[in-house]
Amino acid sequence: MDVLHHIFVDPFVQMAQAPDLLVQTLWEGLVGGILYALIALGFVLIFKASGVFNFAQGIMVVFAALTLVGLHEKGVPAYLALALTILVMFGLAFSVERLMLRPLVNQPDIILFMATFGLTYFLIGLGELIFGGEPKVMIASELGLPKGSIDLNMLGGFISLQKIDIAATIIASVMVVSLAVFFQKTRIGRALRAVADSHKAALSVGISLEQIWVIVWFTAGIVALATGIMWGARSEVSFALQIIALKALPVLILGGFTSIPGAIVGGLIIGIGEKLGEFYWGPLLGSGIESWLAYFIALLFLLFRPQGLFGERIIERI
Repeated sequence: MDVLHHIFVDPFVQMAQAPDLLVQTLWEGLVGGILYALIALGFVLIFKASGVFNFAQGIMVVFAALTLVGLHEKGVPAYLALALTILVMFGLAFSVERLMLRPLVNQPDIILFMATFGLTYFLIGLGELIFGGEPKVMIASELGLPKGSIDLNMLGGFISLQKIDIAATIIASVMVVSLAVFFQKTRIGRALRAVADSHKAALSVGISLEQIWVIVWFTAGIVALATGIMWGARSEVSFALQIIALKALPVLILGGFTSIPGAIVGGLIIGIGEKLGEFYWGPLLGSGIESWLAYFIALLFLLFRPQGLFGERIIERI
């Protein structure tokens, strides 16, 4: 009984006794959740357009950030390096469509999925060849991202908000909302939904699969660049960032692989859930539960709602 009391009662007592720490934890979870949602959004866009889970999205985050930092290290001004990195991501999207997707049209999904594995290791090798494998410092200040923190005296204590976290939250939120509106309200967005429903039907009404794929992969590249800047500014730019991108898997399981609102809600659940779990339940269950709690939450969803919160239940006749 004492063990159950410690697990189910004590954390809530701590929340009530120290509301300032609770707000601080919720804020950190909110920031992480929005960034997770941004990562997941890249997966959702590509999955909606091609029905393929892009395993390379994580390394795209790293490759975009390395390109930005690497160009700046070679003497390119920060904003010019940013513009050149965007051109590089467009070149990557065009190359992926021309060299990988087009030859594999109408192949089984597992073949396209394995092709993204190949793309992952190609980008890892190319990134190490050009930029090296050492961690790099993100050029946050050169891009106008703020430094320092804001300390608030409230709820009987101090709550510290990092300025980079505030900027990351605002930028990521604007990007997520803008992309959601863009793909819901514009002609390209309607074309994307048509392609997601049926490639053959989309072709029959004159929609170009090639153009849609380039647009979607380029958009996913821009999302990867923004994610790399934000995560890199909070820590550093290294190939370890692709492990953070794998947190998009639980987010997608919670929200649904084809839902942009699902990516947002799933990201917030995972971000806030893992911070609360680590701070309040971590000392009881062993430190480091933040590394696996997201996957445990995803497992529970798979057992009770495998299509996710916003996914469609698929019924197949056999």
